[in-house]
Amino acid sequence: MSSGFRIGIISGKLGDVDGVSLEVDKWIRILGEMGHEVHTIAGKYGTPLVSLPQERQFTLPNIRFDSREQKWYESQVFPYLQKHPPHITPKRKKIILDRLQFEGKEVANRLFEYVQNNSLDVIVAQNTNAMPMTLLGGMGVYELATQRRVATIFHHHDFWWERSRFSNSHIEGLLGRIMPPTDPGLEHIVLSTYAAHILRSIKRVQPKLVPNCEDFDNPVVKDEYNADFRRELGFRDSDILVVQPTRIVRRKRIEDSIGLMGRLVALHPEIADKVHFIISLYQGDEPDENYIGEIRQMAQGLGVQVHLISDRVASERGTDEGGRKLYTNRDVLANADLVTYLPIWEGFGNALLEAMAAKVPVVTTTYLVYKTDIGILKFRNVEILDVYGDDGHLIIPDQAVEEVYELLTNPAVRQEAVEHNFEIAAREFGFGKLRERIGTILEDYGDEIRASRKRVARSKQAYSV
Repeated sequence: MSSGFRIGIISGKLGDVDGVSLEVDKWIRILGEMGHEVHTIAGKYGTPLVSLPQERQFTLPNIRFDSREQKWYESQVFPYLQKHPPHITPKRKKIILDRLQFEGKEVANRLFEYVQNNSLDVIVAQNTNAMPMTLLGGMGVYELATQRRVATIFHHHDFWWERSRFSNSHIEGLLGRIMPPTDPGLEHIVLSTYAAHILRSIKRVQPKLVPNCEDFDNPVVKDEYNADFRRELGFRDSDILVVQPTRIVRRKRIEDSIGLMGRLVALHPEIADKVHFIISLYQGDEPDENYIGEIRQMAQGLGVQVHLISDRVASERGTDEGGRKLYTNRDVLANADLVTYLPIWEGFGNALLEAMAAKVPVVTTTYLVYKTDIGILKFRNVEILDVYGDDGHLIIPDQAVEEVYELLTNPAVRQEAVEHNFEIAAREFGFGKLRERIGTILEDYGDEIRASRKRVARSKQAYSV
């Protein structure tokens, strides 16, 4: 380890199918290949990380997204997360802030103890100080970075001011200070040029740009394991599987994907009984008790066959408690005929890259980051402008529906599009680019990391008086 660093990755959740977990898996692999020793600290592991020894996977339960502490703080400080938010007086607000800072220091102590015990050189904080879904995690990392002066790289996937549910909170002053912090000696990473511009404008920091990446050297393909996916889930070989490879959250605008499928089967009834719309992932960390019902009702009204299969999809292959076979999202994509991806907002677009790596044609909206960082590369996706009607639904031109139909029924057009997309995406968003960008960041931040290593070593010294 003389030439490598000991790196601790902190997140509220790892080992799951969300975007942060997926990117962390890639970072762990690349960092290991580069000769660094990686540890993880998470509130919860969906499944154990196969890329790390178990002894380097530390669990700190009170930084979970669904911890008792997090739920209590959310009920007090985020009015839009409650049907009946409590009235918070100035005195009550101070009590809440004092408690949050006290408990955050306790988390920082636990984190620093792990840093000392494992001689970690640098922390990579995964969205802990960008999105307040683990307030104690954010407070703990802030204290660790600014008071304990452990070298810290903040990897921001999206920001709290981009989510309306966190607006008008009772702790905006605190969020402005710690999410993210701007103290000297800290490093920041963002996913897009848009995020870099916003962070420079709001926080006056100079973040590094590392977009989502995908393993195009080992792309998903049909293999012995996933070849039975259709049979296992009750689909025929002749069925047309249209996959929404995302969690079920409103900003993914799944209702617009269903609207697109409704238009498709209405204009081309000869394929209506073959088209199956599959949502592969679960509702996630942005619960909305009505959304699934709305999706089902809309699909029924439009004659779209919809399937929610999250109970058969996991971050790793295996079996569930009942012995049923579990598939990864990559396995689902290996069997897909089309991917729908019509979000109103995304930090970047993990699912988009996964689809292109699997050589599946994509229909997507031109959401903001797609415009600034992805669409300019001239992919051959079916692109629908992010323009919405008075009813709130995406305006879907007839031309887009016909382009989708051609991709589903013309093998030559499909093959040309997916090969073109794969070639560009592999060049721009492959692991080679990720390895290069991570290497540059660690080299540029290396002096601070080595200084932090010395500070941590000195902190372990015992004094007799």
